[in-house]
Amino acid sequence: MTSRYQDIKRLAMLAWAASALVAGTAVAEELKVGVEIPLTGSLARVGSGMQEGINVAAEVFNKTNGKHKVKLVTIDDESAPAKAIAAVEKLAGDGVLAVTGGYGSNNIAPAADAASKAGLVYVTSGGVDDNLVSSGRKNFFRINNVAGYQKAMVGLLEDMNARSVAIVYSTKEATAALAKDLEKAWGAKGLKVTTHAFDPAISDFKPIINKIKLQDKPEVIAMIGYENDYVGILRAARVLKPAVKAMVGVWSLATPKMAADFPDLVPNVYGTALLPYPAQFTTADGKLFEETYRRLYNKDPDYLGQFGYVQSMLLFEAIARAADKGTLKKGGVAEEMRKTDRDTLIGRVQFGSNGDNLNFTHHMGQHQGNKVTIVWPKDAATGKMNYPAVPW
Repeated sequence: MTSRYQDIKRLAMLAWAASALVAGTAVAEELKVGVEIPLTGSLARVGSGMQEGINVAAEVFNKTNGKHKVKLVTIDDESAPAKAIAAVEKLAGDGVLAVTGGYGSNNIAPAADAASKAGLVYVTSGGVDDNLVSSGRKNFFRINNVAGYQKAMVGLLEDMNARSVAIVYSTKEATAALAKDLEKAWGAKGLKVTTHAFDPAISDFKPIINKIKLQDKPEVIAMIGYENDYVGILRAARVLKPAVKAMVGVWSLATPKMAADFPDLVPNVYGTALLPYPAQFTTADGKLFEETYRRLYNKDPDYLGQFGYVQSMLLFEAIARAADKGTLKKGGVAEEMRKTDRDTLIGRVQFGSNGDNLNFTHHMGQHQGNKVTIVWPKDAATGKMNYPAVPW
């Protein structure tokens, strides 16, 4: 009886396989992709936002590619460089074909080195330190860069006709580099610029804000840091109430998560944001992204999810092309990434020889009520900026 059952089962499997081949739907080899990302620790909020976009990319790719399917293997790097290295090494041991994720240049640099050592492509949108692309990393790619953030910050203050700005910045590599670039760019345009560096471990920003209030007396305070830094700076400013016309930040600030978690701190605050909130998509790719995002997470997507989606979709497509050519084990993923040239949700993406996106330009958003309104550049604006206006 057992032998007869096994024969019937074997014949059934052969028949199914034959019909699948005839229909052109033969089961493809599973393409494992590593996700190294902060889901706990100080960068957990932004890491979670990026992860949502990565998951949406996998869902869309698996439903639309028609031939290949990706399987994500995710490890929390706990917002720590050593844990990021360990995560990538474990992913490499698990046989992934490449790694997407990463947040914070100080975490990404060692993680990308670990990926390179393992012969794996590493793609991110979470690190803008120029050292990431100037240190000879042949398998490193990113879809955004400091030049795009700098251009947005400079353009916003130009539209404000601001005459003075105080820069408060973290001494981490990426934030310090952007602060120095902005100091030079704003100074060249005739603005009075003062700078105040702070250690990433600082918890009380009142001494810095009080100095700015009493001595600098700028029209604008520019915050160059991360989520926890913004919260501390804005809390101190809300207590001391410096006579400024605007509070401006960069990444991880103009998001619905920040509005939901800190509704008293972010009204009228500016930050980089490619998307308004609620999101508005007009392209077929954008509508599919939005529809899938809403289905998976029952909420509007934000720019962190958008970045995670774009970086991962480009990677999945490159892996699929390499698989078709039989070059997965011969450096084919990196080769296909370098050939990337297509329009995406963040605009046209092409990677230079150093792995940097040649076409990246950011937008500036402002928290207005329960929305994030794009206010710069004018041709992408979804509303007018509230200026002068501060949270208090």
